[in-house]
Amino acid sequence: MAGKPKLHYTKGRGKMESIRWLLAAAGVEFEEEFIETKEDLEKLRSDGVLLFQQVPMVEIDGMRMVQTRAILSYIAAKYNLYGKDLKERAWIDMYVEGTTDLMGMIMYLPFQPADTKEKNLALIIERATARYFPVYEKALKDHGQDYLVGNKLSWADVHLLEAILMVEECKADVLSAFPQLQAFKGRISNIPTIKKFLQPGSQRKPPTDEKFVAVVRKIFNI
Repeated sequence: MAGKPKLHYTKGRGKMESIRWLLAAAGVEFEEEFIETKEDLEKLRSDGVLLFQQVPMVEIDGMRMVQTRAILSYIAAKYNLYGKDLKERAWIDMYVEGTTDLMGMIMYLPFQPADTKEKNLALIIERATARYFPVYEKALKDHGQDYLVGNKLSWADVHLLEAILMVEECKADVLSAFPQLQAFKGRISNIPTIKKFLQPGSQRKPPTDEKFVAVVRKIFNI
């Protein structure tokens, strides 16, 4: 029997967090080897295990996978979270790319200069409520099903819940005008594997704070 997937990344959210979410939703136990110093990262690079000298890197099924999108696609397909045909996969991809764009804005916010943070935070809320959330609200309303694609849990649902919770950390009542998304959040949060991941003590990482920003800057020379 193959061992548990091993995740190589810093001890924070970043690009690895969506991978943690997807594995957890699939009910897959995983191990983490944290990069805590610049030397830890240099060792991975000098050992030749990072295809493009970058992390995230996930050891899974005898592979050392890099590139976030490739890792997520593989996990989604392996654990039947990627639709039943090409059309469903295309919809999942479109929804995931949308939430990825939104989450990217939030992910980089703590690394921005203090004088631009307020403006960028307002932009995040504006994009969430005017560009992204209306799409998911309409999709759920139009087809009247519990999930975004094919009435079955998929990567798109897991990603959207992660995005919703990230935006709520920026503005707690952001879903006030989106009843479908409020109900969706409740449903998906109560799926046993996801509910477990949302409990204290899980491998879910806390929001990025200034202390973690300083660690990341040191490791990656930014």
